[in-house]
Amino acid sequence: MPVASPSDPTADPALRSWVPVREGSDFPIQNLPYGVFRRGSGDPGCIGVAIGDSILDLGPLAREGLLHDSIPNPTALEAASLEGILGLGRPAWRKLRGRISELLSTANREIRDVPELAERVLVPLDQADMALPVAVRNYVDFYSSFEHASNMGRMFRPDAEPLLPNWRHLPVGYHGRAGTVVVSGTPVVRPRGQTKGEDDPAPSWGPTRMLDIELEVGFLTGAGNRLGAPIPIRAAGDHIFGLVLVNDWSARDIQRWEYQPLGPFLGKSFATSISPWVVTLDALDPYRVAGPAQDPEPLPYLRADAAWAFDIELEVGLSSAAMSERGLPPHVISRTNFRSLYWSMAQQLAHATSNGATAGAGDLFASGTISGSDPSSYGSLLELTWRGTRPLVLPDGSKRAFLEDGDTVVMRGWCGEGHERPRIGFGEVNGTILASPEGPGNASDVGTGIGEGGRRR
Repeated sequence: MPVASPSDPTADPALRSWVPVREGSDFPIQNLPYGVFRRGSGDPGCIGVAIGDSILDLGPLAREGLLHDSIPNPTALEAASLEGILGLGRPAWRKLRGRISELLSTANREIRDVPELAERVLVPLDQADMALPVAVRNYVDFYSSFEHASNMGRMFRPDAEPLLPNWRHLPVGYHGRAGTVVVSGTPVVRPRGQTKGEDDPAPSWGPTRMLDIELEVGFLTGAGNRLGAPIPIRAAGDHIFGLVLVNDWSARDIQRWEYQPLGPFLGKSFATSISPWVVTLDALDPYRVAGPAQDPEPLPYLRADAAWAFDIELEVGLSSAAMSERGLPPHVISRTNFRSLYWSMAQQLAHATSNGATAGAGDLFASGTISGSDPSSYGSLLELTWRGTRPLVLPDGSKRAFLEDGDTVVMRGWCGEGHERPRIGFGEVNGTILASPEGPGNASDVGTGIGEGGRRR
């Protein structure tokens, strides 16, 4: 069960804000996630913290001197990126979070009693355009769900051991393309590439017909390590700033043809969507739980003394173009939980830097597809439809093996409900599929010819 951190006053379940927070909001005062938003066209962006249905703009507060004692470089709060905050390190992160919590609490009147200031620093969420919270420097995507990796093995190697020999010994991953990480709401153009079906005499080039989703959670790192100096697992918490939702869009037919012998490339590099709000590790600490038992025991550099799993509920919704036009809500196609992830964030970071590679402010590390043990908890269409052999039926009667043009995917995450603690939410990450510029690229009649390439992710 989640255990609260009694030494952290910002996590107190009884804490309340003078800014209205509706029941069930993702953003109570115990959350305070960071993001970058724009007030209008031409605005380069502002750093803000979500509270209820509002955003607290940190730039004006810094200029008023209300945050000077809580951050060594207040001008970092006036930037259009979180990079300056990420580079400060955990002591500064905690001090700044504590001061923001103090300013928003019902007992504090430094903003509340100055109407002109309150009007300047509080922006309605529905009047802001969200941007990438940071220009992602490097992007690593892991393959850390036991259930997902096992499903891939059973699907593509039915007569062999589902997991490859190395999987239980290290967090498998690959380096993705940082330049195509986009913020939630950015449309995803159906990619084109080389594909070759099992019965095709030669490869062809065109739009993917097997466009898929991957339900993931990622973390952003802050102050990093020197080249050649690995981050020990005991220090991982000093480098992980916060978490985001991730949808690592995947073109399975392109992936299938290209992945051997070096792994994912164009089938993965066209778009990765993240949620705009970064939920800090401190906000999630009360929901920290023990992760799955690991057998065999990891090598010493991957052994952690502390629990590194988090009880985060996750769900995926899918809407066809016809459903969106009729105003129908997304149809939930999967529900799962982050706590089941076999390889933890701490292990991922320790392994990624174990050869002396660096991690720094603005690096994104994603979990890989998160699947549970029940078919309704699988985190990709590849699994949910079992290579397209069991199509999903949407409320409008249409069927899906993979995504069609006009489809919208919405992923949400939260924790706290049912534990007598506030809901700590991530908001959502969503994206709508646009047709390839040179053709419709619809995913109808795709068949089931995808090969073992899917096991890489």
